[in-house]
Amino acid sequence: MPVSNRVSSSKANAARVSSSVASLPYMSDTALTSTLTPSQYLQRVTDLQQMDLQSAVDQMRTLLTLYPQKVYKMAYYRKQTKNHWARDDPAFCFLQVIMVIASSTAYGFAFRVSSLSSIIGFVTKSVLLHWLGFGVVMASVGRVVANQHLQAERSSSHVKQSVEWLYAFDVHCNAFVPLFVLLCKWRRILVVRTLLTTDVSSNLLHVDGIQFFLLPLVLGTSLLSLGISNTLYAIAFGWYFYIFHLGFRALPFLSNTEVFLFPMAIILVLYVFNFVGYPFGLGFNASRIVAYVYFED
Repeated sequence: MPVSNRVSSSKANAARVSSSVASLPYMSDTALTSTLTPSQYLQRVTDLQQMDLQSAVDQMRTLLTLYPQKVYKMAYYRKQTKNHWARDDPAFCFLQVIMVIASSTAYGFAFRVSSLSSIIGFVTKSVLLHWLGFGVVMASVGRVVANQHLQAERSSSHVKQSVEWLYAFDVHCNAFVPLFVLLCKWRRILVVRTLLTTDVSSNLLHVDGIQFFLLPLVLGTSLLSLGISNTLYAIAFGWYFYIFHLGFRALPFLSNTEVFLFPMAIILVLYVFNFVGYPFGLGFNASRIVAYVYFED
């Protein structure tokens, strides 16, 4: 065989091999771990001009629709273009902190908290414990469960991937949106026009926490109050775990992610138990318990 023919054949074979390797999912020359570190993420919080607040608002709206899984398509695009699943824009978290602060302040006034320092303490507790602390626990548990028990079986030609902690925290933040809307309150958060390029009227996100406006009813002692209160909490936490599960189901290297739906069964059992046990004095009103823990002097 002439030398030129052998060279052409070798190049053709090399091209076919290169093409087949490129077709394998998520194969790359770089390590398939997150290139975004928590410190880099936190540094971006100080630069509001770099935050896409309108995109964060749009994602929150999507999470409140019948198709919340659409939000996780963006994570797939980030993986393809930036080699990490987690958001690199802290705008979503930034808005949630503002939401929690506004909600906690409103609840403080609604329950007539005696002093400004008490309101500040409650706001701080809400941000650090309810949002951040709860999120850190859920993200850490979800990541450990996913990486240690839910890895799908793959051939040796696939690079093994793992769930990034920042992505797991993103999943918590996504799931927190409907939980917040049902159980808390934030109203008319106006994003300053100079931070966005769109018209200011489109940046007005108006969400009313259902429980906030039902406080006189859900804090009662009747069966109706218990039913409405516990239904709100059951739906809120059920919705939370459903969206939490969607976040891990969106990762192609995980399997059996239905395990993240198991807490919904516990919620259902507690919900039914409260109604069955109410005539015997065993039912409890979730709203009254929360109000007692945080606002009873």
